[in-house]
Amino acid sequence: MTHAVDVHPLVSPWGRFGLYSFFIDAPEPAIVDTGIVSSPAEGMAPALAAIGRRIKDVRWILLTHGHIDHVGGAHALWEMTGRRAQVVIHAADAPMLRSRRAHVEEYLDGRGRYLADPEGEAKVTAAANAVISGEMEPSLLLEGGESISLGGGVTVTAHAVPGHTPGSVAYVLDGQGDVFTGDAVQVHGAANGFPGYTDPAAYRRSLEYLRDEIRPRRLYLGHPYRRADGTPYGVELDETEAREALEQSLAAEGRVTDAACRCLEAGLPEDDSPYSPFAPVAEELGYTGDPTLEPSPFFTSLHGYRTQREQRA
Repeated sequence: MTHAVDVHPLVSPWGRFGLYSFFIDAPEPAIVDTGIVSSPAEGMAPALAAIGRRIKDVRWILLTHGHIDHVGGAHALWEMTGRRAQVVIHAADAPMLRSRRAHVEEYLDGRGRYLADPEGEAKVTAAANAVISGEMEPSLLLEGGESISLGGGVTVTAHAVPGHTPGSVAYVLDGQGDVFTGDAVQVHGAANGFPGYTDPAAYRRSLEYLRDEIRPRRLYLGHPYRRADGTPYGVELDETEAREALEQSLAAEGRVTDAACRCLEAGLPEDDSPYSPFAPVAEELGYTGDPTLEPSPFFTSLHGYRTQREQRA
């Protein structure tokens, strides 16, 4: 790298969440994650104009994973670049960029099994239609390990960090140690107060890899994830905060794993608890949040443990 590259957070509000995207001010500028349909025009364009930059000059759209609030603005942003930007995503999460229906299928195959909402499929369908700006084919499919040139000697390396989703990716700005993880580092969760991941074992391995191998100098998260005391991290974490967030994420995952394993060993009786059939996990962890609020990380994660156990049986 010939010179330091500036990173500018682009924050867009959405309901209970803050959506974080990032502008990498390289010779071929990149934006990491795209929020929802309204984010490029209402959040990104004014923020870039304030620093003398333009969306139409963006040449790379780097997606950390396929969830609705990270790919929702991708098509709109691509259009605003004159369709010149390259859109990048991991192959495992590419169906979420290609198809709104893939988001509905993810809901039905996972957390939707526990929410007992007869209107659940219709609600997720409506949400996908409302906040995803368009279905599209990615320009580049990742597997992990690829180096992407942003011009002028600036490169970004993509690292596969599955767990939150099968195709979660961390982008590392080479030579600076800036790491963009999207939702791959959950700490103690965001607004729902519970960490969300689909594959517990992969999630833990990815956290250990980020801590021990990547070792971020600066860590950029996808949302205001929270410490154990409930206080949120900011949009940019320094090296000390990054290690703390990774350690706390591992500790939180460990506690959930212990409680989930005991619950699954004892069996899963159905009852009238809103946490059913995982009520013992909520009780052991002291979790009193509303598990029905989308994206329902309580049920997403616990379903992951259940699937993991069934696969091993």
